[in-house]
Amino acid sequence: MSESHLPINSSRETTAGSASGYLMLVVFLVLLVAILFSVITLASGNPGGGTVLAFLAFILPAVACEVLIASGFYMIQPNQAVAVTLFGSYRGTDRNPGLRWTWPWMAKRKISVRANNVVSEKLKVNDLRGNPIEIATNVVWRVADTAQALYDVDDYRAFVNVQIEAAVRSIGSRYAYDDVEDAEVTLRGSHDEVNAQLRAELIERLRVAGLTVDECGLTHLAYAPEIAGAMLRRQQAEAVIGARRKLVEGAVSMVEMALAQLSEKNVVELDDERRAAMVSNLMVVLCGERDTQPVVNTGTLYQ
Repeated sequence: MSESHLPINSSRETTAGSASGYLMLVVFLVLLVAILFSVITLASGNPGGGTVLAFLAFILPAVACEVLIASGFYMIQPNQAVAVTLFGSYRGTDRNPGLRWTWPWMAKRKISVRANNVVSEKLKVNDLRGNPIEIATNVVWRVADTAQALYDVDDYRAFVNVQIEAAVRSIGSRYAYDDVEDAEVTLRGSHDEVNAQLRAELIERLRVAGLTVDECGLTHLAYAPEIAGAMLRRQQAEAVIGARRKLVEGAVSMVEMALAQLSEKNVVELDDERRAAMVSNLMVVLCGERDTQPVVNTGTLYQ
């Protein structure tokens, strides 16, 4: 591998060396009281040269320490972190909420580790069968590794949006929108499995930026407008075919039951021709869409 194509140096979050800000605040206040007391004492008396030199020997370092302590304070809110660097070198991340303190020459950069919610735009994708569909998703993500999020990608929020679009396009083209026979995983009929696959792909894509995905799911799924009418007619035809299939299956079972009970109870003896006619009449009655008109036979069975 040439030097112009070296892999990225992956960062890893570590704990920063920081102190409680409340303890340093007590030190700051005690030192401040000492400074004020020294100034008041010096001003109220008639100090000599040695006293002034002793005052200066105390007050100058004390003021410098006050400035040093005051410059090291910073605040961390709940579910917030601060990345600490020294002259560009990463020195760790502080995740302890409240008032904190570190050396003032340490650079501090705040980053939120709270959950973020992103609703992607509607994307036009070709599904597994090549049909154009519109698809959108909702993703709940958060920062898991602050060092990777800050130093391994240029803008982790923009990185999230780009990877969400890429993952949605990948999932949309991996499955068919719908399946006539209900024998495969589809976008419309297998929500749990599709959402699980989408989350797994997003986690893998965002791993390089130290991000993770807590939840995701499709919020919009439809055929593209140019084929929506044709697909609607196809779905209607499939529904009619399915209803007819169920109707015929029920009618056949009812005819079988009727013939079996007639034979068992010896109600009437039918030859093959009359049995076929009876089956035909029953199927017409059971499967017809219009109300049947009964015909009363006042003669014999063979008239």
